[in-house]
Amino acid sequence: MVRALTLFVVLVMIGLFALINWPAFTALTPISLVFTTVQAPLGLIMLGLAFFLSLLFTMWAISLQAGTLKETRRHTKELQAQRELADTAEASRFTELRAFLTTELARVAQASTDGHAELLKRMNHMEGAMRLTLEENSNVVAATIGELEDRLERGDLPPPELTTRGDGIPPLRR
Repeated sequence: MVRALTLFVVLVMIGLFALINWPAFTALTPISLVFTTVQAPLGLIMLGLAFFLSLLFTMWAISLQAGTLKETRRHTKELQAQRELADTAEASRFTELRAFLTTELARVAQASTDGHAELLKRMNHMEGAMRLTLEENSNVVAATIGELEDRLERGDLPPPELTTRGDGIPPLRR
C-alpha cells in the first residue's frame, strides 16, 4: 500500500512538473534520427517515452505478480493434497494402532484369565495336598498319643536314660 501511494505521488509530481513547464516541453527542436534531422518537441517525445516505459514496467510487474499468484496457488493445492495424504496416513496409523491395542488387550485379558484359572487349579491342588499331609500328621500324632497312653496304662515306660537324647528332650518314636 505504501509503495503504491509513493509511486502515485511521484507520478503526480512528474505530471505537475510537465504542466508547469509545458511551453518548454512543446518547443520545437532539431532532432537527429541518424539518417535525417526532424523538427519535433523533444520534451513531449521524452515524456511519451517515459510514459511508454512506465506502462511497459507496470505490465511486466503485473505479469510477474500474476505468475507468482499462479505459482502460489499451485503450491497451495499441492500442499493441501500432501496434507490430505498425511491426514489419511495418520488416520490409517491410528486405525492400525487401535486394532493392535485391541488385540493386545484381548490377549492380555485372555492370559490373565488363563493365569487366574491355573492359579486356582494349583491352589486347589495344594489345598488338597496340605489336607492330606495334615490328616497324615494328625493320624501320626493320634497314633503316637495312643501308643503312649497304652504304655502308660501298661506301665511299660523305658528307663529315663534311654528316653532323653542328652539335651533333655525325649526322642520321638513312630
